[in-house]
Amino acid sequence: MVTVYDVPAEKLILKVAEKLKGNDAIEPPAWAEFAKTGRHTEKAPTQEDWWYTRSAAILRKIYVKGPMGSSKLAAEYGGYADKGSMPNKAVKGSRNIARKCMIQLEKAGYLVSVNKQGRAISPSGMSLLDNAAKEVSDEMKA
Repeated sequence: MVTVYDVPAEKLILKVAEKLKGNDAIEPPAWAEFAKTGRHTEKAPTQEDWWYTRSAAILRKIYVKGPMGSSKLAAEYGGYADKGSMPNKAVKGSRNIARKCMIQLEKAGYLVSVNKQGRAISPSGMSLLDNAAKEVSDEMKA
């Protein structure tokens, strides 16, 4: 049986993002086209469907690393802030984006809330990721 661990993350995330586009519960907010993804970025993402890609990446990250909250996810998507002539400093990404994505994934049934630990992957979320991993594996073999 093929799982998330057996296929490249980038191909899996793109496959899951395609599947999430068909789900009505996951929809980018009105402000998404103008929002930066963190303090360390200079501009908003240039991809039109970046919200679905981030949601798929969050779903995969929660599958792999266990229950997480928005603060830990923001740290995962952080980077280095350019401080000019001063040394660069590691900063977190946007907690708002992480939180909104997790709320939408929970409404879609892919995540469940775990008391005092954040959100964990649900059986339907695990099934979605494993089925997508199987499809990616089949495409790579062909």
